[in-house]
Amino acid sequence: MSNNKQIICGVVAEYNPFHEGHAYQIREARRKSGADIMIAVMSGNFVQRGEPAVIDKWKRAEAAVANGIDAVIELPYVYATQAATGFANGAVAILKMAGVNDICFGSECGNLDNLKEIAETPVNPDHLRACMDKGMSYPKAYSLLAGEMEPNDILAVSYLKAIQNTD
Repeated sequence: MSNNKQIICGVVAEYNPFHEGHAYQIREARRKSGADIMIAVMSGNFVQRGEPAVIDKWKRAEAAVANGIDAVIELPYVYATQAATGFANGAVAILKMAGVNDICFGSECGNLDNLKEIAETPVNPDHLRACMDKGMSYPKAYSLLAGEMEPNDILAVSYLKAIQNTD
């Protein structure tokens, strides 16, 4: 019996639509992680915050497989249509159930140390609620706690928080 454990790398995606940046991310995730298997958790026909996908889930999954993903698991609607925290929690839980060793995600800032520091900072939900009660969107209110953050940075912090909660 062999002790060689396969390295499984997970990617959370919408691929709405799939483009060269996604193909690059898949190649780099496989290279950097040394993954034997690449798994994508992908939203279905509705993407984050309930918008309909531009391209149906079957074509997006086909593009992912054609570009190096070995298996695509659909992120259930209940998670796919949530704000960053719900989206990330559902996706990370599914990747954990799939036996993923590493998770790859993109961000606008590209600074993992900074994103980890933000993820480790306790968030005061009262501050968030107060900002949202004044008409501010959740991403905008959340960004005020950590400086101006772009959408993929907010998702990155949410993935890191979700990962912390699964250990």
